[in-house]
Amino acid sequence: MAEPVPVPRAIIWWETRWFAILMMMLAAVPLAAPPIPPLTDLMGHMGRYRVQLDIGTSPWLGRWYSFRWAVIGNLGCDLLVQALGPVIGLEPAVKLVVLAIPPLTVAGLLGVAREVHGRVPATAIFALPLAYGYPFQFGFINFALAMAFALIAFATWLRMARTGWIRWRPAIFLVVGFLVWLAHSFAWGVLGILCLIAEMMRRRREGGSWFEAGWRAFLAVLPLAPPALLLLPWRRGETPSGTFDWFNLSFKWRWLYSVLRERVEPWDKAGAALLFAVGLSGLVRPHRRYEPALGVAAILLALIFLCLPRVLLGSAYADMRLVPYMLAIAIVALRPLADRRVATALAAAATLFFSARVAVTTAAFLRYERNYEAQLKALDHVPMGARVMALATVPCRTVWYTTRMEHLSSMATVRRQSFVNDQWVAPGAQLLRIRYRAAGRYFSHDPSELLRRPDCRARNEPLLDVALARFPRAAFDYLWMIDMPRAQWPVDPGLRPVWQGMRFGILYRIVANQDGSAIASNDTPNGSVIRVAR
Repeated sequence: MAEPVPVPRAIIWWETRWFAILMMMLAAVPLAAPPIPPLTDLMGHMGRYRVQLDIGTSPWLGRWYSFRWAVIGNLGCDLLVQALGPVIGLEPAVKLVVLAIPPLTVAGLLGVAREVHGRVPATAIFALPLAYGYPFQFGFINFALAMAFALIAFATWLRMARTGWIRWRPAIFLVVGFLVWLAHSFAWGVLGILCLIAEMMRRRREGGSWFEAGWRAFLAVLPLAPPALLLLPWRRGETPSGTFDWFNLSFKWRWLYSVLRERVEPWDKAGAALLFAVGLSGLVRPHRRYEPALGVAAILLALIFLCLPRVLLGSAYADMRLVPYMLAIAIVALRPLADRRVATALAAAATLFFSARVAVTTAAFLRYERNYEAQLKALDHVPMGARVMALATVPCRTVWYTTRMEHLSSMATVRRQSFVNDQWVAPGAQLLRIRYRAAGRYFSHDPSELLRRPDCRARNEPLLDVALARFPRAAFDYLWMIDMPRAQWPVDPGLRPVWQGMRFGILYRIVANQDGSAIASNDTPNGSVIRVAR
């Protein structure tokens, strides 16, 4: 008697390719309208991109900055903007690259879920809002882009093992590993961990011992290892600014509940609580609810998060960056539910939650953009090549909502090729250097542009009165006070107002030093030497 032919399981709506495409399109919606993606650090990156694109042709940028290309593990968006910028313009290039990051992250998460489980579990949809996690909102765009690439590469790694393409995998991932590292070295490390654990668990399923499985997994991921040889010279011999703040549990707790931090604190915290509840729900029956490879990977990433310092090799928020992806892997690790009605209800709830997050993010981004446009009207009064001293009013770090004005002043570099005192210096982590000595050791770079309340400012952030009294006026042409309340606008004969916002923000032309001595300068924009007349 012939054995019955198994009936293929019907594909459910959230497992279809069209659903995945729809989710990717939905992830792009918040970034579709704003011409400048309102991410905290992004405008600072854009200022650097202007320098890297135009320093060879600009009559001004080379006076204040230097830029030399080198192979470092933090160039994902820099290289894409370098390729696209001369063709479509800097601002459209940045928007296109940033717009692609959330959809690519969604594609990576759904791809990993499908390869691990053979289908997309309903619960995996809860991981999709993490494409707009706090690191992305903060503007860590090289890292976020590289993590999207790493997730897609991991899904490809699993697919090649499933479809019998393993013999081609070493050659392909020799290139893939280098490209992910070039985008951001942190993502390269995460990719290596995911591939190692997945390969080890696959070998174990085939009947090998733990030692054999571990050894063969180690050999399998060796094609990803060559970028490790670049870790010594990738900082060009420069000394990082430091690694410190280990095991700061108060900060780590803050990163956990801030994983969806955006604008509305109760909504963001409730969303974070929901996602952690989903991700940890498998602990009720861990051996049955978690797919082993992703479950072990989530545990290992959690341990790495606990052990990472807040500042690693001069890069701040090193541990915070891992949280959305650690949580996403835990959620994707949950196995499909057997009860179809429960699964359908969860899929509908997850899709609704993701849609709601996208809707609120879209509204928040539009509001940020309106605030940007109100302040950027000041640039209509700034000539090309001017030197701008920026002071931006920003809230305390403990405040959930932030105006995201920290680096808006870099738009003067983007649109007017200006020198602005808001670029950060990170030896070995980026390629821009500041060479404008007239601005002094303090007023030449970030965070000299940040103004917080005196009781909550960092030690290296200025006080308003001190900044106005001490910044070298002869080194600047304009003072741009961004989002500054009218009550704090200085009345100074050496500062001549040329633009005022309705209630916030003012632009001054600097005409005299603090002691009243006149500044006669044609250095910017017309190009002669500064002369100070007393």
